[in-house]
Amino acid sequence: MLDSLIVPLFVTTDLPSRADLAEFGEIVTTAARSLERDGRRYDGFLAGRVFWLDRPVLPGQLPASDTEARFAAMLGYVVAAGEDHSVREVVADVRRAVVAAVTARFGELAGPAPAVFAIRDRDVRERTPEGALFIDTTDAPADLVTAARAYL
Repeated sequence: MLDSLIVPLFVTTDLPSRADLAEFGEIVTTAARSLERDGRRYDGFLAGRVFWLDRPVLPGQLPASDTEARFAAMLGYVVAAGEDHSVREVVADVRRAVVAAVTARFGELAGPAPAVFAIRDRDVRERTPEGALFIDTTDAPADLVTAARAYL
């Protein structure tokens, strides 16, 4: 089996109100397919569930308007190929890739840059809402997919 590092992740950003949640997930997982640090590329595989983090609407309140940005999130796992990675480095590499991909797709409409950070494995299991949409990196190396399978 391929040497790899598995990191539980939380990815979140503001998106335009009419953005497609599945598209957001595909953008994030595709960005993690090929990661780079110090001019060296390495393979990645990201799998998780995407969902909206809409503000609660209390009785008497109006729901968010169609022009208000929506908060999208993904909880999942990234698998980084190779043995010479630290969690901090992999998260930084994923963050750079995701920020570039979301910015390329949504530009200024997405609001602040996406946040990407490592979390506890337990948080992925406990905090992913029912009904969240599963998305993973397509065309990832089979060894990375296999490594992640036990966590999914």
